[in-house]
Amino acid sequence: MHADGRAHLRELLDGVLLDAVEAAALDVHGRTDAAVLVPLFLDAAGEPSVVLTRRREDMRRHPGEISFPGGRQDPEDADLRATALREAQEEIGLAPGGVELVGALQPTPTIATNYAVYPFVGLIEPGQSWRPAEAEVAEVLELSLRDLRAGYDRRRMLRRGVPFRTDTYVVGDHLVWGATARMLADLFERLDRAAV
Repeated sequence: MHADGRAHLRELLDGVLLDAVEAAALDVHGRTDAAVLVPLFLDAAGEPSVVLTRRREDMRRHPGEISFPGGRQDPEDADLRATALREAQEEIGLAPGGVELVGALQPTPTIATNYAVYPFVGLIEPGQSWRPAEAEVAEVLELSLRDLRAGYDRRRMLRRGVPFRTDTYVVGDHLVWGATARMLADLFERLDRAAV
């Protein structure tokens, strides 16, 4: 990543993201604390992009869904930031030392699984060689924020036979919805504030 491009991205995010320590202390409805990493980088064209994963179809929770790398907090994790970094390393092979944590987004609950999910934003270098965890991750996706934003829609979906309308982001055949879509919406709102 060009140092000036990365510095510009860091500058944009500075002041609009939540402080990571303060965000980790927020109380969110959910039986189980979990954390995700929102890994941002500048692609070859200089476009801010994000790394997401598509979960395997045979997963018990959220099968086939697109999400940020993350998971439940383990007792040995020093804090929720450590959880996000550990999970990103386990799920996609992203070394914690290669992540510059720059802040956090608003923690969000998951409705179906009753998790309180704490999203931490990190800057990473482009051109990573991903090592998806075979047991969990079907695919690692690198999507530009511009394409995600352009793919925004409110869509009628069906969950366990119950129809509902929700925010979605579609890029190609990749559909992002649920807690991940709420986190993306939060990120976009913050970036919009930074641009003003």
